[in-house]
Amino acid sequence: MKFNGFIAAIFAAIIVAYFFPQGNEILPLKTITDIGIGLIFFFYGLKLSPAEFKMGLLNYKSHIVIQVTTFIIFPLLALLFIPLFEEGITSEIWIALFFFATLPSTVSSSVVMVAIAKGNLPTAIFNASLSGLIGIFATPLWLGIFLQKATNFEFMDVLVKLCLQIILPLILGLVFQKFIGDFARKHGKALSFIDKTTIILIIYSSFSNSFSSNIFNTVSPLDLAKLFVIVVLLFFAVYFGLNLVCNALGFDLKDKIAAQFCGTKKSLVHGSVMVKVIFGSAASTGLLLLPIMLYHSLQLLAVAYFAESYRKKVLAAEGEIVRRR
Repeated sequence: MKFNGFIAAIFAAIIVAYFFPQGNEILPLKTITDIGIGLIFFFYGLKLSPAEFKMGLLNYKSHIVIQVTTFIIFPLLALLFIPLFEEGITSEIWIALFFFATLPSTVSSSVVMVAIAKGNLPTAIFNASLSGLIGIFATPLWLGIFLQKATNFEFMDVLVKLCLQIILPLILGLVFQKFIGDFARKHGKALSFIDKTTIILIIYSSFSNSFSSNIFNTVSPLDLAKLFVIVVLLFFAVYFGLNLVCNALGFDLKDKIAAQFCGTKKSLVHGSVMVKVIFGSAASTGLLLLPIMLYHSLQLLAVAYFAESYRKKVLAAEGEIVRRR
């Protein structure tokens, strides 16, 4: 229900942006969201538990499968869809799709869903945290490789912005963790409110710019329909593909749950932050967020269903072990 409330707030922000796009002119949203982004990663550094991170460190097979899927398989799959767009890699819809495909996994929802499904929780915590750290560099690197010729993307400029707005606050969070880390973890729900508020403001600001510039008028309904179908295909292709890979590698049920749930997730938080840092106030930022917003809603609904199904399997397996004893 909490996730559904967040999704509802996101779509409410888009509706408000459509009818009232003047918010950027009235409020200093750029300054507010810049500060919010810094706080998100400062809190991330504060709450990153070294003990939990260490617990999942040794399960290297799962780590390789999850991180390769997140940062290599997903972007490569997105490349397969270039022929479906007339403008190729210069198509704004495809750029939005590719941007989404390069994003890291979520942290909170990956861990929560693995916990519900009774999967390997230390592995989920380790990979969700590691994914967020890798994504700070992997996402702009992928974009630099494929978008430098198609857009005005400057990798070094983006890297400097990322260092100032993301990496520096993250390092400060890690430094101050021994002083206020326990406090941050204890009040994680309250701090997550700041995270979510920042994301909603970024989404409002991005879509306000897009609506004001009439960017969506340049996108055909067919392209939007294609985007939706591709997002759905990507989720199920990766989810069931991971099932086959895990079976082939001999993963036990709990490791398979962690791999499937962490490997299929894409982070709306990182997507919102990255689009703000990398693309600034460009008119297309609302469009760039569209695939990850669609995917975010889909992954929560689908994984919640699969989590309950897996939970029953794990409990049944554990019950069988107890009976044999």
